Amino acid sequence: MLNKITPLILTYNEAPNIGRTLEKLDWANRIVVIDSFSDDQTLEMISQYPQVEVYQRQFDTHTSQWNYGLEQVKTEWVLSLDADYVMSEALIREIQLMFKNEHKELLDGYFIKFRYCVFGKPLRGTILPPRQALFQKNKAIYIDDGHTQLLKVEGKSGLLNSHINHDDRKPLSRWLWAQDRYMKIESKKLLSTPNSKLGLGDRLRKQKVIAPIVIFFYCLILKGGILDGWAGWYYAWQRVLAEVLLAIRLIELERQE
Repeated sequence: MLNKITPLILTYNEAPNIGRTLEKLDWANRIVVIDSFSDDQTLEMISQYPQVEVYQRQFDTHTSQWNYGLEQVKTEWVLSLDADYVMSEALIREIQLMFKNEHKELLDGYFIKFRYCVFGKPLRGTILPPRQALFQKNKAIYIDDGHTQLLKVEGKSGLLNSHINHDDRKPLSRWLWAQDRYMKIESKKLLSTPNSKLGLGDRLRKQKVIAPIVIFFYCLILKGGILDGWAGWYYAWQRVLAEVLLAIRLIELERQE
């Protein structure tokens, strides 16, 4: 029954991650990869998996890239994954049972929870919300939302019980490059949006000083990161650094006005 699902993945220089992601997709008849002209070993590694079809497109926005990927999918269902998302065995079994049960009426889309990993070590908690990753193709479209994309699915959606492991092992320099690019876009979104339309978290981020402090204690204490040892501290400092980058970009934009 899983032949109704096509995994869809975006890549750009994902050699440290893509092999582990594809290994957990051996159940798929066809996997669509949209590559932004990687110049590391990403494409060489992908070529070892015969069910993968690679389409190369110059990156402009995440939204355009994902929607281009949807156009290449031929099945009724799509499983959208980043190149560092590794399906857990429990998640694979849950989806298999869900599609195998002929008496179960499927919804139009499903959110999947994350389990954040630091160099393969799962953490007790994460600030990442569940992502709508499994959905019917003809009822979905991606739209812009700050530095990233937002998936809009018509109809009813549910939440699966099992997790995707978010396990990014790219070097810190690459992470910093990506975060700085994201925060440039995110800062423009925050400054152009009235406070009345922002949630509490984004209003705190606009204050610049408060958010890095709050996120540090949130990751370590409220999410139990301090119990994860060095991995928990690594994650907390990583999230603090991301918020500091955002604060710097906000200050730059405000001074340009």
